Amino acid sequence: MISTKKAEKLGKDFLAFAMKGNVMDLAVGVMIGGAFGKIVSSLVSDVVMPLISLLTGGIDLTGMFLALDFKAYPNIEAAKAAGAATLNYGSFLQTVLDFLIIAVCIFLFLRVINNLFKKKEAAKAEIPAPTCPHCKMEIKEGADRCPYCTSEL
Repeated sequence: MISTKKAEKLGKDFLAFAMKGNVMDLAVGVMIGGAFGKIVSSLVSDVVMPLISLLTGGIDLTGMFLALDFKAYPNIEAAKAAGAATLNYGSFLQTVLDFLIIAVCIFLFLRVINNLFKKKEAAKAEIPAPTCPHCKMEIKEGADRCPYCTSEL
């Protein structure tokens, strides 16, 4: 059995671990990722797939299958009702397409974020470092004396 002191220490250690910044950031990331996944899934099923279906003449990927008894069935449900095993390659292709669209969305999102950070860094880089009015050497901001010529600033 675990003593109450050990259980109390274990509880405190777990609480300290759970409240660390990285764990909380990860939890928030997982929640946002789940919500983002729903948005992208809706984008795929409600926007992209109807366009692909229109371009391909109404082909529905999720309905594509191969009955492993090699008989013809009008749809997956009919094949399963007849007891035939099915290879649902259309659902797999749909999942691959979902993944590719999610990957493209994440790529574009991160690209926009990185461009914003580059603009902020470029704006910071444009501000010149302070220089000594006497010797024109670079000095730290807020310095009282120049470290090179020792003149008062």
